[in-house]
Amino acid sequence: MGIGGSTDPGSTSERAVRIALEAAARRGARTRLIGGPGLVLPLYDAAGAGRSARGRELVASVASADGIIIATPAYHGSISGMVKNALDYVEELRTDERPYFSERAVGCISVARGSQGAGSALAALRTTVHALRGWPTPLGVTVNTGPTPSGSGERLDDLRMRERLELLGNQVVEFALMHRAWTRHPVKEAVPLPPGT
Repeated sequence: MGIGGSTDPGSTSERAVRIALEAAARRGARTRLIGGPGLVLPLYDAAGAGRSARGRELVASVASADGIIIATPAYHGSISGMVKNALDYVEELRTDERPYFSERAVGCISVARGSQGAGSALAALRTTVHALRGWPTPLGVTVNTGPTPSGSGERLDDLRMRERLELLGNQVVEFALMHRAWTRHPVKEAVPLPPGT
């Protein structure tokens, strides 16, 4: 599943997560995006009674997902408040069979007008994913939409950028498939290494 974007339905962060999800779909994954308007949720309150329909939908989607792709715009060098609030709703899965993001690969994408903000937002997102017991993919993608030495910023229609986002989507699917194979055919016992290795 994909989580991300901003209230602007055509935002760069939402388009970035869509590109990664499209790559996952080409690998056979069933995909779903909760973006933009779907992330406008009441401020998460762990003690609150009941949840909004959108909040329940988000939590149910995460619970059923085998992999997750999250894209955030960088606000003041970190995760946007809207995306962070959505991630706070994952607290509802604390007693689930797979609590939080357990047993799931999570692809992380950040978009900013500047490389420093994009990098620090990506680091914050990866830290949050770790705290939620998820496994960030080896590749995390930053998109700098600000001026760069070679022009007016990175564009999603640039072949190299598209390849990075597609690779991230592929890594999430590959991990989900490996995890599924592992749970169906776990190693029965550890095989001892030969002496001297």
